[in-house]
Amino acid sequence: MVEIRRHLHQYPELSFEEEETPAYIARYHETLGHEVKKNIGNRGVTARLEGGKPGPVIALRADFDALPIHEETGLPFQSKREGVMHACGHDGHTATLLVLAKALNTIQADINGTIVFIHQHAEEYAPGGAVDMIEDGCLHDVDAIFGTHLWATVPYGVMQYKEGPMMAAADRFEITINGKGGHGATPHLTKDAIVIGSQLVTTIQQLVSRRIDPQESAVVSVGSFDATNAFNVIADQATLIGTVRTFNDEVRDTIEEELERITKATCESANADADFQYIRGYPAVVNHEAEANFLASCASQVPGIVETEYMKPQMTGEDFSYYLQHVKGSYCFTGAQNPDWEETYPHHHPKFDIDERAMLLAAKTLGKAVLDYKN
Repeated sequence: MVEIRRHLHQYPELSFEEEETPAYIARYHETLGHEVKKNIGNRGVTARLEGGKPGPVIALRADFDALPIHEETGLPFQSKREGVMHACGHDGHTATLLVLAKALNTIQADINGTIVFIHQHAEEYAPGGAVDMIEDGCLHDVDAIFGTHLWATVPYGVMQYKEGPMMAAADRFEITINGKGGHGATPHLTKDAIVIGSQLVTTIQQLVSRRIDPQESAVVSVGSFDATNAFNVIADQATLIGTVRTFNDEVRDTIEEELERITKATCESANADADFQYIRGYPAVVNHEAEANFLASCASQVPGIVETEYMKPQMTGEDFSYYLQHVKGSYCFTGAQNPDWEETYPHHHPKFDIDERAMLLAAKTLGKAVLDYKN
């Protein structure tokens, strides 16, 4: 697992640009004699292991894309591709699933049912790879699906689980304010896009606290405010880009409607206008209750996992959510924080790393799940 993970780490590929990685994955499964399908949903790979006994069809999923980040870990197997890095652990996910497939292959005759290994491209960038892979039939005849994320901020030896909403829907909005520029000395002749945008940012912060039921969870964050001009020029245009995170579809709809309404009203009050775009990303990851508790039970029996912890919902997003809309299943976090690290860097950080021992715990958990699951 370590050898495969480190190889993939050195040669990361961005979402929707993966070529070498899916080819590597396909060759590995072909060597094992699995039924392999390539270019699923464009760049995905599936492999099928038929057990020797009748039983359910269980899918396991791992993603394999990287991020546009310049690596700063200084590791001997650091990325060889400038500006591209496995900064989220997908290299570890792939290594975990490949070696698990190899292990399960050795007991093929004793397996009840069929195991489908889903290797997904483009998890990091919406619309993601899951939708296209599902449309291309990767879940055909699948009864249940399981997956795990190596989580670097959770201690090694801990597995986190939750039934119901686990990870949030992740949306994006873009607002371009069209005002009227002019000289900095004559603001009365302008429609200052920066002032309008600043007012809009302040008003947006009240959206969750004053429009959403306090018993519901939501986040609205403006991540970019762009209105570059000379020091003595009043901006005629400003662009705000941000993200919305929710668990409840009604809350999601409300925030989209309110964002557009607030934008329109704020601009109208200043006699300006705006272009508003709301881009829906992944829906919330909602685990099925029985499968979530089953997966936690499997993990609790794995040597090396010292705690199965019921987790709070995370505001991060994941397109594993799409699989769970079609079949029963569950997603979980496998702790990958090394206890000896002086500092732990979060996912998507240029110094991100994982405790590679966590891959083995993840593989044993998923392996036990596919062997013990009853349809």
